[in-house]
Amino acid sequence: MPALVLLGAQWGDEGKGKATDLLGGSVDYVVRYQGGNNAGHTVVVGDQKYALHLLPSGILSPGCTPVIGNGVVVDPAVLLSELSGLNERGVDTSKLMISGNAHLITPYHTTVDKVTERFLGKRKIGTTGRGIGPTYADKINRVGIRVQDLFDESILLQKVEASLDFKNQILAKLYNRRAIVAEQVVEELLGYAPQLKEYVADTTLILNDAIDAGKVVLFEGGQGTLLDVDHGTYPFVTSSNPTAGGACTGTGVGPTKINRVIGILKAYTTRVGSGPFPTELLDADGEALRDIGGERGVTTGRDRRCGWFDAVIARYATRVNGLTDFFLTKLDVLTGWEQIPVCVAYEIDGKRVDELPYNQSDFHHAKPVYENLPGWSEDITKAKTFSDLPKNAQAYVKALEDMSGAPISAIGVGPGRTETIEINSFL
Repeated sequence: MPALVLLGAQWGDEGKGKATDLLGGSVDYVVRYQGGNNAGHTVVVGDQKYALHLLPSGILSPGCTPVIGNGVVVDPAVLLSELSGLNERGVDTSKLMISGNAHLITPYHTTVDKVTERFLGKRKIGTTGRGIGPTYADKINRVGIRVQDLFDESILLQKVEASLDFKNQILAKLYNRRAIVAEQVVEELLGYAPQLKEYVADTTLILNDAIDAGKVVLFEGGQGTLLDVDHGTYPFVTSSNPTAGGACTGTGVGPTKINRVIGILKAYTTRVGSGPFPTELLDADGEALRDIGGERGVTTGRDRRCGWFDAVIARYATRVNGLTDFFLTKLDVLTGWEQIPVCVAYEIDGKRVDELPYNQSDFHHAKPVYENLPGWSEDITKAKTFSDLPKNAQAYVKALEDMSGAPISAIGVGPGRTETIEINSFL
């Protein structure tokens, strides 16, 4: 049975939640492997809409075990609030597992994130201000707090004090902020321990045993390929690895055990926050994509920047992730355009470039080279098979598939759970 990675092939917000939820009934485990509550998935089940920020989408599938892997950073207050909200709506959350090696977002991480972003002014990155970056920085600097530390008060105090030694100097002397008292942080964190303890497990062992036993394990990335700290549009990126390699380091499951890597592509392109975006539309078409597509962040509420489909980015995602398939989402949003431009290459300093430039300055100055494809006006939300789509919609999908370098195995034609055309099974 397969182990699959499902990830965003653009700048995030591609509809990963729907794709994960679609597979949920056939999957035994759904695992978040990176990021924190800076990511968000919207899943529509019947007439109910669920906004998930930290929890894996599989938590909405009764037979599925949701797992938060060691590569995720966890804000305990946010996690418990999200669990409470789902419980109030009748969702069973008792199967959740959290890696004891996952790092905790503390109140001082959020404080550092916000004051640093304000200090940067025009040079700000556009973070969500939720403490994600500072938490990952502490992890790499080996002064982080892990979930397992909640259950040893003396170790927790030592680690918080060590982390705050330097931060308090910066907060007081650079940002003119009051020093944070370690004992107060520890008291708050210890308050979460009794509620979290039942969920904490050796998830690396459990997931490897599950795969060896023939269970289906789905690894779910947050954000998207172009926000990867190594392979994205640095420095306008997240602080972790949403790309396929992050599934291995973020869970402790080796790459030889992964059978399939599925990239989620929106039928157009969006991004949130600062940074280059070659196909961005600052006109009526951009506004229409935003309004029709409901392009506002699940977690932040910020309007997403919108633009036409970028095949250069799609090819890049295929390459760096080793994608075996694409799930194309929100095709229905494009209904009504007479012509639909698709970016097939870039022009940089008067030269055509067919692949994503590795040089940041070149990408910043890249201009899209468009090819216009004929649009369609027919409603496609009731389509059940590929042949049900209008001919021009079929041609658009095939063109994107040819340009992107991997087969499109499923198409989202509406927001609902059933509004999906499955061309090839992912399992």
